[in-house]
Amino acid sequence: MIKQEEVYKIGRLGKAHGVKGEVSFQFDDDIFDRVDADYLVLDIDGILVPFFMEEYRFRNDSVCLVKFCDIDTQQRAQELTGCDVYFPRALAEEGEEMPSLASLVGFGIVDASNGRTIGNIAAIDDTTVNILFELEDGTLIPASDELIEDIDTEQQTIKMNIPQGLLEI
Repeated sequence: MIKQEEVYKIGRLGKAHGVKGEVSFQFDDDIFDRVDADYLVLDIDGILVPFFMEEYRFRNDSVCLVKFCDIDTQQRAQELTGCDVYFPRALAEEGEEMPSLASLVGFGIVDASNGRTIGNIAAIDDTTVNILFELEDGTLIPASDELIEDIDTEQQTIKMNIPQGLLEI
């Protein structure tokens, strides 16, 4: 059984496309294309289920059409509409030197000056030029390369040099 901590969300499935079982996939992270992956993990009624990809093709920078194995009709594809799509952390880590932003959700932020855990990343705000880590308590921390000292993918922590006074805002 796949556990939630073993995967991270990379997007969501949209509507069925055509009659042969393709489905649109809106993604935040194209890791599935950069790493040799045969499958994606879908959240089906709260259960994480691997679905093997037969093929996919990009429509633009954030949408592709995916054909999953054994999904060969429009009706079967429609059953997947709205499913969240996840990617295995282990595959992402073995294929990349630097983890993608989306894979950092759930990591703990540790203050490098005192070793204290600040909180866990709940979301990544990349809507502006200045990318922010949004912690579970709503605190925003700049995801700047100058502030990040170390990323430990095994411990799922990010050691950061937190500017003095930032956490009091």
